[in-house]
Amino acid sequence: MPRSDLTCFRPHNHLNKIKMANNEESRGLKSLFDWFANRRKPGSTSPERQEREIADGLWHKCSQCGVLTYTKDLRANQMVCAECGHHNRVDSDERIRQLIDPNTWRPIDEHLRPTDPLQFRDRKSYSDRLRETEEKLGLVDAVKTGLGQLNGLSVALGVMDFRFMGGSMGSVVGEKITRLIEQATQRRYPVVIVCTSGGARMQEGMLSLMQMAKISAALERHRNARLLYIPVLTNPTTGGVTASFAMLGDIILAEPKATIGFAGRRVIEQTLREKLPDDFQTAEDLLKHGFVDDIVPRTQLKNTLAQLIALHQPIPTTPPMVLWETMTLSSRVSE
Repeated sequence: MPRSDLTCFRPHNHLNKIKMANNEESRGLKSLFDWFANRRKPGSTSPERQEREIADGLWHKCSQCGVLTYTKDLRANQMVCAECGHHNRVDSDERIRQLIDPNTWRPIDEHLRPTDPLQFRDRKSYSDRLRETEEKLGLVDAVKTGLGQLNGLSVALGVMDFRFMGGSMGSVVGEKITRLIEQATQRRYPVVIVCTSGGARMQEGMLSLMQMAKISAALERHRNARLLYIPVLTNPTTGGVTASFAMLGDIILAEPKATIGFAGRRVIEQTLREKLPDDFQTAEDLLKHGFVDDIVPRTQLKNTLAQLIALHQPIPTTPPMVLWETMTLSSRVSE
């Protein structure tokens, strides 16, 4: 075979071709990365995309039925889907606006802040987790408490917020709810607590668990004073909250299809080795078994609470001296 024909089979010729191909491919990948980087730079977004991003917040897609709803209309309907009735989760500020009359809300114990007495650490320290959550949400802890008017009726209201560490109950949550109940007992106000929680806060250990007994004791004193307590169970209400003040109400209300229970569904199925019904741990299932007194849609909740509070207003007691003077006056008139 001629020498010139053998050169085409030399290894270094093939290596040169592979290197050239790799260089071309690397140049192509680099340009692709540059294209993505340029798209992320401020000011590189097209006007059409800017309009699309601005318009994204104007509409809400229901997670249940998929219907698009104008966000303003959804808020006017208290975040309830008009098509299927799905109750979207709301934060504590929105819940207070829904229940309390305008300009009557007086928050209490806003200065209480959680600490890290156990120096707990998982992937990050508990103190860092608290600080980051507060900076992100603007919340001090998972509950807001205060006094206000509900359709003109005085009420002590506590509202839990699931955004703050899953609405978990720590020392501050327990202390604020206990002080709320004690103030209501002193002022002879009814108590309404809107519950949403994943349970006791594991980062506080025993200090978290003892809040269950502390709140229960305050509710017992409130009951002995013959005053009304109504918990409203929303999605989800689980763990130590369910095992304590969420189930100690004189009248227990729940929102439609709210998940209510103690242990999680998967834990129960693995323990019993049985498949649970689809409606297990729902408000409808608890109503059927007597754990809940009524299921009230959010749009009707304020008026329902007002009717219940009005029906259970404490009867004013007449002081003995005033009663004696009334009896004396009536006897004189008869003479």
